[in-house]
Amino acid sequence: MEPRVTDNPGQSRFEIFDGESGELAGFAAYERSDDRIAFTHTEIDPRFEGRGLGGRLVRAALDSARERGLAVLPYCTFVRGWIGKHPEYIALVPEDRRPRFHL
Repeated sequence: MEPRVTDNPGQSRFEIFDGESGELAGFAAYERSDDRIAFTHTEIDPRFEGRGLGGRLVRAALDSARERGLAVLPYCTFVRGWIGKHPEYIALVPEDRRPRFHL
């Protein structure tokens, strides 16, 4: 079974659940405003590290932001680094904010 990513707006975070056990494996916290989403922290439980779940989580969160037409502010170093390695997502970060995030 594949890992599952869901948006949990009540806790202001995207969550990823392990595909085998169904356990919460990690999350990407955010702060949402009208047309922007600021990612502030990403965490994967150490029991689930090394399986690519962080990347899956960030990709799903950014895809959701794109679908909703939200600009992305990657304050979280993991999200920022992931965007840097996947240039097809850089357009989500407003052009005037990219220098602040070294993108």
